[in-house]
Amino acid sequence: MAVFDEISELLQKGRTPKVKEAVQAALDSGENAKDILEKGLLSGMDVIGAKFKNNEIFVPEVLLAARAMNAGVEVLKPHLIAEGVESKGTAVIGTVKGDLHDIGKNLVKMMLEGKGITAIDLGVDVTPERFVEAAEENNADIICCSALLTTTMGIMADVVELAKAKKLRAKVMVGGAPITQEFSNTIGADGYTPDAASASDMAIAFCEK
Repeated sequence: MAVFDEISELLQKGRTPKVKEAVQAALDSGENAKDILEKGLLSGMDVIGAKFKNNEIFVPEVLLAARAMNAGVEVLKPHLIAEGVESKGTAVIGTVKGDLHDIGKNLVKMMLEGKGITAIDLGVDVTPERFVEAAEENNADIICCSALLTTTMGIMADVVELAKAKKLRAKVMVGGAPITQEFSNTIGADGYTPDAASASDMAIAFCEK
């Protein structure tokens, strides 16, 4: 439908005020919030994710689109609650202890939200205990650990170990510049992806299992 296509296209261009206007107009014309979310906002973020994966767009464009999406979701929130629209899953996400880098983490968080997953951001310098506590408190489906420094990669192994010791149902995903599939296998993590768009695809697959 034209109204959903318009929202999707405005989102892809990062036009935050216009997205808010278009979402409100769609509500006013009687569209339900769930359709606006899925056919407008989330479908727009899917396009952004695919383009980002293919190096057709870069981090600044993704951040602009994500900001527009969040603004649109804010308009929809009361209506989504009224309609009883549920989140597709819950992830706790953070940069591991000793590491203060957050650009990659923030990007993954936005991509997760773009898939309809509730992302609980623990920030940077997060201990293994905090990851596991937050996962327990929020009944999370996924724990996402980010690291940019080779010196902090080992903390991810501690997160995996603690999550297994506590018999958490949450899957542990790892990512960041120095992380590889081989490293992920070595520490027994449930998943690794090289970029934020792939991370959100893997996360939604875990949530749907």
